[in-house]
Amino acid sequence: MKELGPEGEPRETKLRRLKLRSMRRGIKEMDLILGGFATHGLDGLSDANLALYDEMLSESDHDMYQWASGQAAAPERFAGLIEQAVKGSKIF
Repeated sequence: MKELGPEGEPRETKLRRLKLRSMRRGIKEMDLILGGFATHGLDGLSDANLALYDEMLSESDHDMYQWASGQAAAPERFAGLIEQAVKGSKIF
């Protein structure tokens, strides 16, 4: 898994960066879903899952919305994070 943030980035800095990226998406629905999850769920993720979440944020918002709304199956590596995000957002 490729780290997308700066090499050696402190965890606190990574959390702030990921929270901001989660709330400033391309479509409002994903702002709400990922922003709500980021506010309440990112702190509890392991470093490996934070790196995976960082990778997932590079995916298309339209694809992620289809995964979150159940219109399409999420790739296996992101399925758990999408499920947590949807539960954490209380949108669906």
